[in-house]
Amino acid sequence: MTMASGEASEVKGLMLGGGKSIGGLDVAAWRVFRPVVEADKCKRCWLCAMYCPEGAVAKGEKSPVIDLRFCKGCGICANECPAKAIEMVKEE
Repeated sequence: MTMASGEASEVKGLMLGGGKSIGGLDVAAWRVFRPVVEADKCKRCWLCAMYCPEGAVAKGEKSPVIDLRFCKGCGICANECPAKAIEMVKEE
């Protein structure tokens, strides 16, 4: 794959063992919706982390931790959550 000059060549949200991510581009500036987690509803099934296409969702101690730098606001995490613990809210 050829990159245009000045274009970043990093891989977005590549997850490594231990929940650490490398590379990635900050997409917060163009996101329209962002996920908000209600920790008390979370069943810790981690489907949100498994299905996030950007690797922006990590396993927290009590609930998912979302790295909003890499979250593009697609809502897949909220749609896959069987407990409905993640709500997509409009960015202000």
